[in-house]
Amino acid sequence: MDLSIENIEILLLVAAVVATIAQRLRLPYTVGLVLAGGVMVLTGLSPHIHLTKHLIFTAFLPPLIFEAAYFIPWTELRRDFGPITLLATVGVLIATAITAAGMHFGAQWAWPSALLFGVLISATDPVSVIATFKEAGVHGRLRLLVEAESLFNDGTAAVLFAVVSAVVLGAGMSAGAVVSSFCITVAGGILCGALVGGGALLMIGRATDHLVEISFTVVAAYGSFLLAEHFHLSGVLATLTAGMLIGNIGPGRAITDRGREAVGAFWEYAAFLANSLIFLLIGMRGALESSVSLLVPTLIAILVVLLGRAAAVYGCSAFYARTAQRISASRQHILFWGGLRGALALALALGLPPDTPGRSEILTVTFGVVAFSIIVQGLTITPLLRRLGEIEKKPHS
Repeated sequence: MDLSIENIEILLLVAAVVATIAQRLRLPYTVGLVLAGGVMVLTGLSPHIHLTKHLIFTAFLPPLIFEAAYFIPWTELRRDFGPITLLATVGVLIATAITAAGMHFGAQWAWPSALLFGVLISATDPVSVIATFKEAGVHGRLRLLVEAESLFNDGTAAVLFAVVSAVVLGAGMSAGAVVSSFCITVAGGILCGALVGGGALLMIGRATDHLVEISFTVVAAYGSFLLAEHFHLSGVLATLTAGMLIGNIGPGRAITDRGREAVGAFWEYAAFLANSLIFLLIGMRGALESSVSLLVPTLIAILVVLLGRAAAVYGCSAFYARTAQRISASRQHILFWGGLRGALALALALGLPPDTPGRSEILTVTFGVVAFSIIVQGLTITPLLRRLGEIEKKPHS
């Protein structure tokens, strides 16, 4: 991996140009980045940077998850905590089961490969979802539902994948051991996030310089993730916990007035930077992964992934149909179609050991599903939002 200053400069230049063009053409920025990455590879102009699980997990995911969690208000989240949690747990299991069964019976994949693929592709990805909804100008309860659910089910899927991959690859775990491992990974990740986030808040409260306050939040974002991963716990849930803790307590009690504005601006740019690099790299790697021989399995995968998402969203939403937390039909449609896949699925697929059954097919099909999600769903989600009245329609010229 050659992540040199020169290569980062090239990618940032491309990202800035793409952002400008996408804004003028009124196209989603993320779609433009993926397409630009593919064009760079096909024209031989791409820098030599390889997208790996290590790069995604240690460089990109912590700031993206922390930034999203930092801006989620706990008071609003608490009102919809029930449906969000149900979607992020039961919903992920439903989507996983339908996707795995579809790949086994439809694409004739062996159960181990089908299960691994079902788990890694079942969760919506906060990187893709949050970037798209920010560009579309979505606010209020809908944005909270979509962003919070994507963050929560991101953590669920990552933990579930670790457990399933251990079973599939021959760890010989009993049913009780699987449940125990899942609970420990989740609880341990949340604990790591709370400890690091709480420690960061104590240090921030003693600081008066906004640059020092920013530095402590960066340490919390990466430190919580790395600490949890070091102990084989959930780094995603750790950073999510730290971000929500600092974002909901810090601005009113620990972070200074000047620091509040500076921290918010810093994390907005950090998310833009990470998004730019990761979507360009997805486009570059996706162009290399294309395989005509796997076109049919990829099309089957796209179909069953959509079916799994539909069953999860409409099934879980029905549970709250007669309560104050009811989700309207139009918002259920948006939750379904806005369930984009992205960086997490790719990181998990890239991290599969070389001797994993069907690894090559899983990786290629995963890139195909992610490409469809970002390009097709990404291009159509904003028109769908307008049609359903969730954002204002364009004024007629």
